[in-house]
Amino acid sequence: MPRRTLLALTALVLVLHWLVLQGVPLSWESAAAPAGPMFTTRSVAAQPQLPAAAALSAPAAPPGAQAPQPPKPPKKIPATPPRNSAPTAQAATNEPSPVAMATDNADHVAEAEAPTPSGAGTEHLAEAVPPVPAPPEAAPSPLPPASAAPSPSAAQEGAGVDITPPGGGAGASTAPPPVRLPLPVKLSFDVAGQAKKFDYQARAELVWQHDGARYEARQEISAFLVGSRTQRSTGMVTAQGLQPERFGDKNRSERAAHFDYPRSRVTFSANTPEAAIGPGAQDRLSVFIQLAGLLAATPDRFVPGTQLTLTTVSATSADRWTFTVEATETLNLPAGALPTLKLQRLPRRDYDQKAELWLAPSMGYLPVRIKITQASGDFADLRLRSSGPP
Repeated sequence: MPRRTLLALTALVLVLHWLVLQGVPLSWESAAAPAGPMFTTRSVAAQPQLPAAAALSAPAAPPGAQAPQPPKPPKKIPATPPRNSAPTAQAATNEPSPVAMATDNADHVAEAEAPTPSGAGTEHLAEAVPPVPAPPEAAPSPLPPASAAPSPSAAQEGAGVDITPPGGGAGASTAPPPVRLPLPVKLSFDVAGQAKKFDYQARAELVWQHDGARYEARQEISAFLVGSRTQRSTGMVTAQGLQPERFGDKNRSERAAHFDYPRSRVTFSANTPEAAIGPGAQDRLSVFIQLAGLLAATPDRFVPGTQLTLTTVSATSADRWTFTVEATETLNLPAGALPTLKLQRLPRRDYDQKAELWLAPSMGYLPVRIKITQASGDFADLRLRSSGPP
């Protein structure tokens, strides 16, 4: 190649390089390329971001100097999860998912709103058969402060003893009636009953003792191949009769009610809500002795049709029981023929039990026959077989 041609090519190449460096557009570039001069760039390491306090204390740039532009944050690229995995947002934060939290809340609400079984109609000792053993006794729920006033409904349920003569409320009395308690005694009963269409025979015993200051009543019913159930009431003897302090109901484990008279409340070891009580409140065993003392003190007052209402406490709840005086009746019992006065407690609700009592005046109006009928039709009928010293 001639020397002149080589020099021309060299000069052309140098001119082209100069044009490129000066930013002159070329014909093969896109029409959208900027027409202005191009700036040269170089890589600069990103400086660490200063805290706000440090940024405020940094010296200002000299006049006329171009302020440095902060580097743009790098674009976040989502990490690609490994195959055969399903990552969730909760996996990064270790927090429960909204679905799980909603399920937990629903469970707590369901537990809070779940009704507590009342147990009405199943607490009396003389029911058809001893019930299924209750779970181990739970610790009693914390009591409210002593100054906490019971709700109006609770105070109404905790009213005292009401005696209503035949025909309605005219002449009704809430004054503490006189009481004449029977002498200590042990009563033995033959029991005939039916449980789920199954007829059975059992034995029962009621032991009543007191020394003029304190009392104890214990009743036990036992059936072959079924087991036994015991109720026990202890407390004080007052001018108004019995003042229970503790009532226990035991099959295999025991549940109990504790009377707190300064607060007019009763608490339960079964962890059920406490209830209000008033003067003359009894438990489901002492109520039989108290009824005997009321009728023995003023028998002429309790003519047929008279209603006697008082609070009766089980091992899990308290309720107002109303007994109606029925006619006199002579019973032929295993212990012999005895004149009696019948009292009956009719159910107020569908699950309430019906209670029929036959009280013998010759025995201080103690019950010589007790028949309890459940809402299901099951019943237990206790009939006096013998009596003697405790």
